Amino acid sequence: MLKNTIKKFFVKISRMLGFEILDQNKFVSPTLNKEINQELSIFNEKSIVIPLGEVKIKRKAKSLLIIFRTNSNIEIWDQNKKRVFEEKKINYIKKSLNSLIKSIKYNKKILPKFDINLKILDDNSKLENLNIIKKICEDSNLDYELINHDRDKFKDFIKKQKTEDTFSNLSTLLTSFNIGKDIGKDLIYFIEDDYIHSEKMIIEAIKTFERIASQLDKDIFICPSDYPYLYMNNEKTNVLIGSDRHWRTINKTLCTFMTTKNLIEEYWTNFEKNCEDRHDPFEKYLNEIYEKEICISPLKSLSTHMANINSSYGLSPFINYKKIWEEN
Repeated sequence: MLKNTIKKFFVKISRMLGFEILDQNKFVSPTLNKEINQELSIFNEKSIVIPLGEVKIKRKAKSLLIIFRTNSNIEIWDQNKKRVFEEKKINYIKKSLNSLIKSIKYNKKILPKFDINLKILDDNSKLENLNIIKKICEDSNLDYELINHDRDKFKDFIKKQKTEDTFSNLSTLLTSFNIGKDIGKDLIYFIEDDYIHSEKMIIEAIKTFERIASQLDKDIFICPSDYPYLYMNNEKTNVLIGSDRHWRTINKTLCTFMTTKNLIEEYWTNFEKNCEDRHDPFEKYLNEIYEKEICISPLKSLSTHMANINSSYGLSPFINYKKIWEEN
């Protein structure tokens, strides 16, 4: 009786002081009223990973703007190859959007009060394909906005290109960056239309951002895909602990990544210059940012780029491609 009274008093004092207790004998946390193998972290307050302990969340995630960039007219840009499964581009868009919606809904289930704003920037899709995209969004019952891209908007800024497709790609990319800078409030996710996402992609990215940005005391970039080309060179990397998996530092991405309004504004010259011309690599001025700022990608991948199976910019290792293709 006395032992239980002392224990309850100790738990109460620990809670008041902001400490958590772990009982490894019973494998529970009496201060959190949870088993240790359950989710112990508290969003916007603390990130707890056993056995590394607790990280106080100083950099709280406030909202997320997702900009989903689509072009159903181009089967695979800048290549003569076919994508894995060799289907029409609209089918990749459908599966990518379906998987993104699943991830948004999963996040809303766990964090119902967290604000997510979905914008779809479409580049002149045929009416038939545009209706498919609209139907997927309407059936989801999520708030969204479909924006029809104006190709002439930046014709005086973007240099003349060899093909209309390249100009269009640069133009939609710059438009998406401007949308992020103009209406984004905190976190901003730029997503291309040929990635299939895991259900936990968004919540893992948000919670990992909070944890690592709080540890570093600075905003970061997050790439959701574990690209094979990142393993082609013998480059040094750091392995970090995220919310629910390992992450590694990287110095290159494609054009699908998450960052913050603050970093977009700080490096706006790089974002804008990257869209001025077709560079080699395409993401040249984005990659320059990662020489100064932290960018991380997950181990294993949260999003898989559905490119050609032999592409070093495509399929992430250790993913069941057939399974995720059929599930979405």
